[in-house]
Amino acid sequence: MILLNSSEAISRFVDSHILLTHYHEVGLKGRNRAKFERQLKQNIQAALAGLEGISVSRISGRLLIEVEPHLTDDINSIAATVASLPGVVRVSQGVSVARDLDSINSAALAILEQSEPFSSFKVAARRANTDYPLDSMQLNQRVGAYLSHNLPLKTVRMADPDVKLHVEIIEGRAFVYAHTIKGIGGLPVGSSGAVVCLLSAGLDSPIAAWRMMRRGATVLGLHFSGRPQTSADSEHLVKQIAEVLKPIAGLTGLFVVPFGEYQRMIAAAVPASLRIIFYRRLMFAVANRLAAEQGARALVTGESLGQVASQTLENIQVIDAVAKFPVLRPLIGSDKQEIISEALQLGTYEISIQNHEDCCTLFMPRSPETRARLSIVDPIWNQLPIDDWLDVIMADIEQLDLP
Repeated sequence: MILLNSSEAISRFVDSHILLTHYHEVGLKGRNRAKFERQLKQNIQAALAGLEGISVSRISGRLLIEVEPHLTDDINSIAATVASLPGVVRVSQGVSVARDLDSINSAALAILEQSEPFSSFKVAARRANTDYPLDSMQLNQRVGAYLSHNLPLKTVRMADPDVKLHVEIIEGRAFVYAHTIKGIGGLPVGSSGAVVCLLSAGLDSPIAAWRMMRRGATVLGLHFSGRPQTSADSEHLVKQIAEVLKPIAGLTGLFVVPFGEYQRMIAAAVPASLRIIFYRRLMFAVANRLAAEQGARALVTGESLGQVASQTLENIQVIDAVAKFPVLRPLIGSDKQEIISEALQLGTYEISIQNHEDCCTLFMPRSPETRARLSIVDPIWNQLPIDDWLDVIMADIEQLDLP
């Protein structure tokens, strides 16, 4: 993205430097649209709360961010922050000017001149206010003719131009822009309720959490540490993952359960081949309690079908039998390469591939069961002091301060 300078020549006709925040899925919500727009506006304001001199308002199917002159040097980073928020499809950087043709032409020329190098351009004008004397086609022609006259070495190309210059007449103002960055789309965080995500330091569950945020959910992270049987390495890495997820504004809590001792007791009480099933069922039972306490409406895991022994359809069915909330698996149809690709894009890959001890490697059987049956698992489960364990776990659960 190219930053418009704020020289005296430009400041004579520019009212303000702006970012137009475009959304798509939010715009399809019909009578509920205003609710989603308000949520997205709140999320943008929260993400930019540390900056003085920014205002956010709604205009004609998008959100307008106006940036005061002292922040124009930071406008690229501001745009990148906004584009990283779920619900945002793209962010366009430009200027707001008066609706008179001279101001529009001057702004358009300044933006194109600072878009070098380019050989071809196109004007895409849109008139949202019918009281404006020129319709969209006439505005295209007038601005295009002015630019062609002042940029004689540049070519007007309607198909696939190097630069596409937008002019929009909206609510008594003209917005001129040519530089857009892509957002991540989806729905604004906070518009779809809360979920509890079983969050490890591995590759999968951070992506599952991110996908749920992209669908508008707020996420409570629940991490099972191998302590006291292992070090706290995984907890430190999960904190780093939380730092990556924080700008999205979707991670609202991070809880840690020292789980190693319960794994040891399970390993001593159940057949070796079923240990993993029992570990997972106890994790789900803890997640049930946390979800009920925190007002969450679903559990989330990073499981992918068939990836490991506990993720066969038979074992998933047996594990889910203890869940009291819907269990959402955003990665269930993804392969490992797809997950790695998303982890690289999100920025969690380098964290997750670090060597660390966690509960996943504790007391693992040589030959885990891949086709568990409820008729075998439930009788053993019912003999264990599960409720007593849960009471102690919930009393001892640790809530970490988010970075």
